Amino acid sequence: MSGTEPLGAIDRLIQELNRLPGIGPKTAERLAHHLLAASRVQVMALAEALRAIKDNIRRCQQCCNLTEGELCAICRDPRRDPALLCVVEQPRDVTALERSHTYRGLYHVLHGRLAPLENVGPEQLTIPQLLQRVQKGGVREIIMATNPTLEGDGTALYLSSLLAQSGVTLTRLARGLPSGSVLEFANNQMLADALEGRRAF
Repeated sequence: MSGTEPLGAIDRLIQELNRLPGIGPKTAERLAHHLLAASRVQVMALAEALRAIKDNIRRCQQCCNLTEGELCAICRDPRRDPALLCVVEQPRDVTALERSHTYRGLYHVLHGRLAPLENVGPEQLTIPQLLQRVQKGGVREIIMATNPTLEGDGTALYLSSLLAQSGVTLTRLARGLPSGSVLEFANNQMLADALEGRRAF
């Protein structure tokens, strides 16, 4: 016989769980054995939830956030200020900012940040959609809410250069956020202070 023996079902599950961010080999093994011990109903419910996110979740046609419809709930909300646009790196950043209960404008989700060393350039981000939104008119201010990291700051600077002649006011979050941190892990008051204390870019 030659070649390696194909993985069994348990080993395959451990291998797939181990691919998830923050899940090491030991945790993957514990999760796999937890699923083995769980009832079939529980495991099938998890499998159905995983299938549903791949089948039903798409990008909002306006802000590129994740949604099940053409527009996300925030873009559909008539109480939001459409002239105020907050640019974030990831959908989870929208969730973090919404928890602060401070911001009442709309968002634009880039789905990443410029990272040349990881081969992430402007073409991998939703920059064209952002420029189209601004060109349509009606946007008064854009808040650069990229993470206060080297890549996040570089992304914000790149976007500001593209938007410099648009006539739109460009601001960035106040540096109540520690340098090198990410929005996802900031507490609600810190995010509220950063939004309210934003300054000209």
